[in-house]
Amino acid sequence: MVRRVASEQLRPEEVSVLGELFDAAWRNKSSVFTEHDFEHAFGGVHFVLEEDRKILSHAAVVERELQAGEFRLRTGYVAAVATWPALQGKGHATAVLQEVGEHLDLAFRLGGLETDIPLFYERLGWTAWRGPTFVRTDHGLARTAHEDGKVLVRLTPTSPRLDLSAPISCEWRSGDVW
Repeated sequence: MVRRVASEQLRPEEVSVLGELFDAAWRNKSSVFTEHDFEHAFGGVHFVLEEDRKILSHAAVVERELQAGEFRLRTGYVAAVATWPALQGKGHATAVLQEVGEHLDLAFRLGGLETDIPLFYERLGWTAWRGPTFVRTDHGLARTAHEDGKVLVRLTPTSPRLDLSAPISCEWRSGDVW
């Protein structure tokens, strides 16, 4: 069963288990799950797949504003998608992301995320952004070329008609901006 819970409603022991889950899921990966990544996963809604009251898989959705071409869009940004390594490949993250997709469709004009494994998300209705990526700073736009091809979007029923090859930008935040 996938449970939806707001960040502020997570019990301290659940937050602790999530930290352990993120550490385990990112161990031996090319990227590292940082303290900033942990912080970025909070402030929204968590989707937690549980069995016998044990967390098996997780994803978070936090509100951000992405600017895609001329449109500033209230975006449900997906973060901290993780499954315990011994349980990966069994459909747990897929189940979580199906719930995430339903939430995005009802609550946001766009879904967004950054990933090194786009094929996993593309089969679930996500599309790679083909245009250049930027971050909005106090000094204007700063290019984030290393993120090109790694930013994915999920169009929702309220998404405007978007040119997927136009520039896209996110607001600045500490750690990984995307």
